[in-house]
Amino acid sequence: MPSGRLIVLSLAVAALVVGACNPTPPAATPGATPGDTPGAQTPGATPAGPTGARLAAIQGRDSLICGVNGGLPGFSFLDEATNTWSGFDADFCRAVAAAVLGDPNKVEFRALSADDRGPALQAGEIDVLIRNTTWTSSRDASWGNFGPTTFYDGQGMMVNRTQNTAATLEDLAGATICVQSGTTTELNLADQMRVRNVDYTPLVFDNIDATYEAYSQGRCDAVTSDRSQLVGRRSGFTTPADHELLDVVMSKEPLGPVVPHGDDQWFDVVKWVVFATFQAEESDITSANVAQIAGETADPVLRRLLGVQPEAGELAAGLGLADGWVVTMISAVGNYEEIYNRNLGPETPLNLDRGPNQQWTDGGLLYAPPYR
Repeated sequence: MPSGRLIVLSLAVAALVVGACNPTPPAATPGATPGDTPGAQTPGATPAGPTGARLAAIQGRDSLICGVNGGLPGFSFLDEATNTWSGFDADFCRAVAAAVLGDPNKVEFRALSADDRGPALQAGEIDVLIRNTTWTSSRDASWGNFGPTTFYDGQGMMVNRTQNTAATLEDLAGATICVQSGTTTELNLADQMRVRNVDYTPLVFDNIDATYEAYSQGRCDAVTSDRSQLVGRRSGFTTPADHELLDVVMSKEPLGPVVPHGDDQWFDVVKWVVFATFQAEESDITSANVAQIAGETADPVLRRLLGVQPEAGELAAGLGLADGWVVTMISAVGNYEEIYNRNLGPETPLNLDRGPNQQWTDGGLLYAPPYR
């Protein structure tokens, strides 16, 4: 083959190889960003805003939108007569508002059902969900980012002792059990009964009030949910002493705040609000003494936390918060112990033992990373 033709052929082959390795990109779709596939959309996904957008939006509207249960005494409950919210979860909503807006009352509480909470997060309709919601792998991946666990719980089973003598899950063979749909409770119940080879009939409701109304009417032999929820709802019964939780824990249920995906700064803010309540309890800082300690302490750890150490301003600015935000927040709602005792402690109808919800120094699971 003549050398000239060989050169031309070689160049043609090289061009084909390059073209095969680097195919011509499709024409860009107007408004699309690099990597978008025209017409493709992730099911249930919403465009993520830039980091800082959520905090700026909250400060711009001067109100925090906090998703809660709304019907769970001790955690989040609306007293319709006075139009006031109370509870452990409601107070953590107030803590975030105090840290971000300087006022614990700048909260719009939004009651969400178990079925509605995930979509509300995915659509960005709420700023944070603080509603007895169990942290799971699938929810972490599809719903939003889970912050620190504020309440370590487990699933239980409650029966009416005037009608039922069951002591174990096996004793509930053939029973009808009330359970709420769209929850890990429903799935855990099926798992536990399958493992034990116990036949039962689930009576499923999509509403918390309907679930417990059916139980109180005797339409089911038992009701199952997080143990904290069972105790909370029992406190509203006419004769709470008639209802007993079986001595069984069916699952791990870590509960805490969740924020929509897509804004790391907002996620950091919510995390550190929770951590600050942990650290304040560990350091014996309360709503009553926080201002005094801020003005007098020589401890650099506390001075950073309370905004009086020189670099504390940089730490607050890194989160997008005002100097002294911890003092404002603790003054308004208290440390973790104060929030717990006010809503769930020994002087409340629930009287829940703290168990794993104690400081790590007391054998519990509450542990705050260093604020520095």
